[in-house]
Amino acid sequence: MRHIETREALINIRALRAQRDLIDKAAAVRNKTRSDFMLEAACQEAENVLLDRRLFHLNDEDYDAFESAMKAPVSDNPALHKLLAKKAPWES
Repeated sequence: MRHIETREALINIRALRAQRDLIDKAAAVRNKTRSDFMLEAACQEAENVLLDRRLFHLNDEDYDAFESAMKAPVSDNPALHKLLAKKAPWES
């Protein structure tokens, strides 16, 4: 039997009429309701933001340690296996 989740969290936003109309046109093209279209688009962008954290700043000492770790041979890491088996934060 398939479990169907019920949407319980309320999200309210105010938009310009032109923005709403644009969203409605795009939702219609995709055969979706405004809410479904906006929720899907917002979740996709949220995933992109969370996954696209490429820039971070390190001082010289920390950079050298980071570079050494990246060049070191890979060994079995049970903690990493556990982490990779967890759901992503937006899937919880």
